[in-house]
Amino acid sequence: MTTQLQPVELGSVIAPTVAGRSPARMAWKRITRDKVTMVALVVTVLFLVVALVAPALTALTGWGPITPDGRAIDPDTGNFPRGALGGISLTHLLGVEPGTGYDLFARIVYGLRTSLFVGFASAVLSTVAGVVAGLAAGYFGGWVDSVLSRIMDVMLAFPQLLFIIALTPVIQNALQTNSHGGTDENLRLGVLVVNIAIFAWAYTARLVRGQVLSLREREFVDAARLMSAGRRHILFRQLLPNLWAPILISFALAVPQNITTEAALSYLGVGVIPPNPDWGSLLSDASQFFLQDPAYLFVPGVLLLVLVLALNLLGDGVRDALDPRAHRG
Repeated sequence: MTTQLQPVELGSVIAPTVAGRSPARMAWKRITRDKVTMVALVVTVLFLVVALVAPALTALTGWGPITPDGRAIDPDTGNFPRGALGGISLTHLLGVEPGTGYDLFARIVYGLRTSLFVGFASAVLSTVAGVVAGLAAGYFGGWVDSVLSRIMDVMLAFPQLLFIIALTPVIQNALQTNSHGGTDENLRLGVLVVNIAIFAWAYTARLVRGQVLSLREREFVDAARLMSAGRRHILFRQLLPNLWAPILISFALAVPQNITTEAALSYLGVGVIPPNPDWGSLLSDASQFFLQDPAYLFVPGVLLLVLVLALNLLGDGVRDALDPRAHRG
């Protein structure tokens, strides 16, 4: 069998076309190759979708988060759910709460909205504050860096959860807005978000400050100064675009931590107040009925574990994808 070779014109060079890939595209490719990160991403997106369509999901069953079903509990047994597994049925997909008859499925999906809102809102607020403080401390240096660094040290030294427990009810009681002498639920959530963010911004600020201290001596910053670029241009056009990776990593890891903090505060009674749905308060109530109705504690507990675990694994995957020096198998 004879193979014919095609003549090649001498002097002609055929250069292959090489398509450049942005850092974001390269990071996304690394994420898609990591099965654990992809599973965590799918689970996180599923939780987000459930939270967004919570009203539609509860409309299918016909029960709201604070709509009691007196027929689903038995007064002869101390108002415990009728039937096995906490009263699970086609009407109540996850059963009902002992004592109240609230639909557990509705309270869980609405409680998911609360947890995700507090987690993401406080993470956004703390990340923005941390980025601004870190940029200022790292770029200006001098007394600005000294003052901001000392504030960061003080904030990092605070026992976060203890001070949030102490401050939250004080602020909420000072902001009584409804006719019953209590605080509006939206305002309570706002206070909770701000309190969590106040004690969380220093972590991001410390990280950004360290990166800026390195970047401000780079050639592209010197070139911008030689071209008479202003401080605002250097900070937000030169330095900030080079900080998106550590900022995104910090945000991704802050969300599950804030969700856990919010659940702990509600469990202790200083977060979301019943009957408003929240996973922390659900676990607090369920702990009283564990022996009689284990499903009441098991369902929200497992879901909270899965959500926080998925967010943590997703944050770790994002960190590995954005770090070019990370070890990859």
